[in-house]
Amino acid sequence: MTIMTAKSKSAQMALHRAAAGWYLMAALGQMAFLLFILLFYYPSALSGNFAAWDTKPNIDGFIPGDTFGNIMFALHVLAAAVLTAGGLLQLLPALRADWPMVHRWNGRLFMVTALALALGGLWLVWGRGTYLNLAGAFGISFNALLIISFAFMAWRTAMKKRFVAHRRWALRLFIVANAVWFMRLGYMIWGIGTGGVGIGKAMDGPFDLFLAFGNSLVPLAIMEVYLRVQAGTSDRARILMAVGLIACALLTIGGSGAAWFVMWGPYI
Repeated sequence: MTIMTAKSKSAQMALHRAAAGWYLMAALGQMAFLLFILLFYYPSALSGNFAAWDTKPNIDGFIPGDTFGNIMFALHVLAAAVLTAGGLLQLLPALRADWPMVHRWNGRLFMVTALALALGGLWLVWGRGTYLNLAGAFGISFNALLIISFAFMAWRTAMKKRFVAHRRWALRLFIVANAVWFMRLGYMIWGIGTGGVGIGKAMDGPFDLFLAFGNSLVPLAIMEVYLRVQAGTSDRARILMAVGLIACALLTIGGSGAAWFVMWGPYI
């Protein structure tokens, strides 16, 4: 039996609080993203005014004459709101502890929605051609494959009642399912920090190419380090990870705030 020292308890508590702090900042940022989806896409989609989507630059969500494609795009963005809200709820420890049935059904809804978005995203890219460049198309496809793989592993470990492993796969799924949100944070943080170095006019610059895959891989790498540090015994690693998570929390809320004022708020 291992006896935890006061130093170890402090390091563990620091890591726990830093992770909770990141979650709080992420929740605020994702609620801003959710508000944008609800106020920009929902009214126009539900009223059939699909052409209003194109008032926001870059991706042409509405294509005249493409009724099926327009409906698929509408379902895609409407499901994104369900995914965002469900993911935030699923990470709440109180939901898992006090309302396990709600946790299980919300988890199932989250996984099904994530799979639907992944498959729908693949169709929108390769079936409809809704992408800016090939690097972005391959990045979306890579992210979709990660979502499908992680959802399968989260489901499989839950069915086998391997709940420690299930938690890890569910966290990985949460990260890759939110790659679109991470991408927007990445653009805001990099744009403010560097003045937009490497961002091309057609989103084809060096940074754009990096972020096409980095929107999944960078947060996923941070998550993997966190999981290993959390499961390890090094107090030094826990303290360093806690400091890193605090920095991530500040970047998250800063990037979310910038995204609201640049990408989301002006179009509501």
